Amino acid sequence: MAMWVFGYGSLIWKAGFHYDERLVGFIKGYRRVFFQGSTDHRGTPEFPGRTVTLEPAEGEICWGVAYKIVGEEDQQIALTYLEVREKQYDQKAYVDFFTEPAAETPAVSGIMVYIGSPDKKINPNFLGPAPLEDIAKQIVQAEGPSGPNRDYLFQLEAALLQIGCKDKHVMDLANEVRRLLLQEDGPHNGL
Repeated sequence: MAMWVFGYGSLIWKAGFHYDERLVGFIKGYRRVFFQGSTDHRGTPEFPGRTVTLEPAEGEICWGVAYKIVGEEDQQIALTYLEVREKQYDQKAYVDFFTEPAAETPAVSGIMVYIGSPDKKINPNFLGPAPLEDIAKQIVQAEGPSGPNRDYLFQLEAALLQIGCKDKHVMDLANEVRRLLLQEDGPHNGL
């Protein structure tokens, strides 16, 4: 039996495991938000970065990619890898995945997705909502073992545009980070 994984953040551009099929599509009832702290990839415990998580949102959809993993060994390797990579996300949900906006029936049901919940007792890295400017300032300053937090944001924006998704939250945040970087460095930084 195939295992399916939904990626809505860095998994869109960097799976990191073998998969048999990749579909572009969306899940319903969630929106992508930069509310999850990252102390192991895009920030440090002293200065966490911000990465995306999913927030339940009636009537909203979240675009991303679904990966189908068929072989049992490939599934085990992918799961072991994801459990380490996504360890700061405290929940797994199983959701319906759609590829056509007008579709009533999902293309795939039971796709696994990692979510950082807002419960600080079980997810100490949850940062929650903040004004756009504050989130942008944090992203500009944060850097971790996987690189600058801003690279994560810009790669996410590019990956979403590549699959045909204009995510307002991501684009507004990327534009604010670019504005801050221009203020900080002047026009010579190439952004």
